[in-house]
Amino acid sequence: MNIPFGVEIIYQTHADKNCQYGVQRYDMAKNNRLLELMQVIRTLPAPITAARLAQELGTTTRTIYRYIDDLRAAGAVIDGAAGYGYSLVEDPAMPPMIFDTDEIEALVLGLREVQQIGDPVLAKAAANVLSKVNASLPARTQTYLQNAVLHAKRFRPRPKIKIDVAALRQAAREEWVIEIAYADAQGVASIRHVQPLSIVFMDDKLILLAFCLLRKDSRAFRVDRIETLSVTDQSFRPKRVGLLREALAKIKRETTEVISSNSQLRVK
Repeated sequence: MNIPFGVEIIYQTHADKNCQYGVQRYDMAKNNRLLELMQVIRTLPAPITAARLAQELGTTTRTIYRYIDDLRAAGAVIDGAAGYGYSLVEDPAMPPMIFDTDEIEALVLGLREVQQIGDPVLAKAAANVLSKVNASLPARTQTYLQNAVLHAKRFRPRPKIKIDVAALRQAAREEWVIEIAYADAQGVASIRHVQPLSIVFMDDKLILLAFCLLRKDSRAFRVDRIETLSVTDQSFRPKRVGLLREALAKIKRETTEVISSNSQLRVK
């Protein structure tokens, strides 16, 4: 098993009364906090005070001082001291990456677009990826990322979404059937049980591609028209990839037919 930087595995053996064998487990709570602290140090402008770090992690400055010592002991080169703030000089978790200027611009543009169009969880993830990429670049190319020429901006707001899109993504990723209360374009409400396949980001709306268990066929649902969402305990693993392939093929086929029909009308 590959253990990420800063992770100290603490093994325990315990016996479950329903299991005849001992089970090994490892407590990742502190390790996750150390990795979270590293991510905050990467993201915020340096130097960062212990008070600010404590606020970001929801802990005390004393704990931050202890975590900083733990990170340094694990190999992180963190400059600074109590009362002055901290700066990450070397990040052993991030091996150097080599990108040319166009690749850096492409990364920045794509991730900033996600920050504009994604739900809060996805937008935060994009910001984290951007900071990790920045930490992994050689010093001479970090400037290209920090002062990128390209930017992304959306001026047209999307319709308000009532459900947790992060929960919808997770249900699709883990292949759980969901129950949705949906209102169509005419306002007709219905309860559907669907197998979520993919979320498509359109210009001004999000579209859920799903296999509808009522219609026994793939359907497209506007996410802003979903009133409620609940995840059931019914799994459809491992069907998602195959069902998505069929749904996309159906969309392509129907689109081709519409284009062909319109072309014939214009010729006549």
